[in-house]
Amino acid sequence: MAKFKLKEAGVGLIVPALAIGVWQLVSMKGWVNPQMLPSPLAVLERWIAYLLPIQPYSPEQGSWLLWAVSGELIVDALGSLYRVVVGFAIGAALALPLGLVMGASQTVYAWLNPLMQLLRPIPPIAYIPLSILWFGLGNPPAIFLIVLGAFFPVLMNTIAGVRQVDSIYLRAARNLGAGGSTMFLRVILPAAVPYILSGVRIGIGTAFIVVIVSEMIAVNNGLGFRILEAREYFWSDKIMAGMITIGLIGLIIDTAVNQLNNHLLRWHRGLEN
Repeated sequence: MAKFKLKEAGVGLIVPALAIGVWQLVSMKGWVNPQMLPSPLAVLERWIAYLLPIQPYSPEQGSWLLWAVSGELIVDALGSLYRVVVGFAIGAALALPLGLVMGASQTVYAWLNPLMQLLRPIPPIAYIPLSILWFGLGNPPAIFLIVLGAFFPVLMNTIAGVRQVDSIYLRAARNLGAGGSTMFLRVILPAAVPYILSGVRIGIGTAFIVVIVSEMIAVNNGLGFRILEAREYFWSDKIMAGMITIGLIGLIIDTAVNQLNNHLLRWHRGLEN
């Protein structure tokens, strides 16, 4: 299994490597303006400069470790991750119980579904003026937007998971004498877990998209803010370095969530011994 995953990861690197090779060739041939599309080597050089501390180390500054992680890239990435984690945690904490109740109760679903369907199509970006008006600038409006971005994917997938539990499971549980709470905790909730985890994965991805947009508007640090700042100075290499960083962090987060899903759903896929 480990060899297969290693081979699969190696195959997945072929297309990015080819794309970088073509990109470098185009840059070397001078077919594009380097101000518009810098070469991969220029982006790498800027990325390293973005990663390293701005000032040389001095013992008077204190801990060497704190100095080593004081580069703009690390500070910006941690700022963005903090907003994603806090915003997603709040959004999921609100959406999960509401989704379970709406999925399990037809009455609650009938009352709340029209409102949810009215609000769901509104993109979080549309709330930017209101978020600034309500919360000002800084982390609060950004976290508010991330909460909105994470809330609806988790909510809708949780509702779908609860409402689409196979009726065979429900009839079997009733025949075995399962009551309301037992039915919900031992049958409905476990059967809905795959849907819920899919909503979590989508919600995290949406949260990361929203944080970049919100940082361009309401925050004075983070990866989104740094990309917008680089645009002001026509630093296209720094823009691309920031974009690649976002992609790498997103890939790491998605891979981690996918691995967690695979672990938690071993029983669902027939892999539990």
